[in-house]
Amino acid sequence: MTSKLEQLRAMSVVVADTGDMASIAKFKPVDATTNPSLILKAAQLPAYAPLVEEAIAWGKRSGASAHLVTDRLAVNFGVELSKIVPGRVSTEVDADLSFDAAATVAKARAIIADYAARGIGRERILIKIAATWEGAQAAAELEKQGINCNLTLVFSLAQALACAEAGAFLISPFIGRILDWHMKSGGGPYTTETDPGVLSVRTIYAYYKAYGIKTVVMGASFRNTGEIEGLSGCDRLTISPQLLQELDNDSGKLERVLDPAHPGPAPERITMDEKTFRWMLNGDAMATEKLSEGIRVFAKDLGALRSLVARG
Repeated sequence: MTSKLEQLRAMSVVVADTGDMASIAKFKPVDATTNPSLILKAAQLPAYAPLVEEAIAWGKRSGASAHLVTDRLAVNFGVELSKIVPGRVSTEVDADLSFDAAATVAKARAIIADYAARGIGRERILIKIAATWEGAQAAAELEKQGINCNLTLVFSLAQALACAEAGAFLISPFIGRILDWHMKSGGGPYTTETDPGVLSVRTIYAYYKAYGIKTVVMGASFRNTGEIEGLSGCDRLTISPQLLQELDNDSGKLERVLDPAHPGPAPERITMDEKTFRWMLNGDAMATEKLSEGIRVFAKDLGALRSLVARG
């Protein structure tokens, strides 16, 4: 029998959640996603020193700030990733712009322009934006301009609905971080069928499919292969190299769980506006805390990346 990874490919688009080119080449995903934490980790590996050196040298020639040099570095990684994957590469807007819609739009357009200057069209890129209210509004504007967006750090139905209302191309619900919060709060032990992260994505998936919402659901931030198997059939799944390897080593039978033709019961339709969004998010302690934490962590790692290039 084929591996569970190969079986999964027949049900979901498999995406690599890493900045490590070697892992991507090995597992041959369709798309690749990065974030400041992944780029910071990869940038410190000898194999990727040329990408870092190029960005630093460009910054010195142009007199660019560390902020712009890190943008350049992110695109450097994206360019290389685009040579390996046949689909799209997600490049993240600065986390410290998560509550500034206008600045997010401007940064996204600059990233797309840099890719275009390297001969890579916008159809190959997803702009990654935190799923705040302001992030969703930025995505709405960018989608109108033909720039597709990946709304990340999704922990709740409220965020998923705001992103759908914005016409976002794709959302990334963070399954493992939802599980982390519940475990830390004294919940569990959990099985795949009771994992709160898995159940959250199943609800979002059912809502989208029941109401004909075209936004792609891409499960992310997995803690184990059981969570991945519990979402087999989801539109896309972005998976770390370690878990890709575990799936590749397992030749057991993988059953399809999510099916657009039979999405399961969905919550009643909600009309989303800013007041509703903020009230729903405020009522969800887990989503409020994990969204804030995620932005802080990405901002911290982005700051470390800026310091790294400034020292160069």
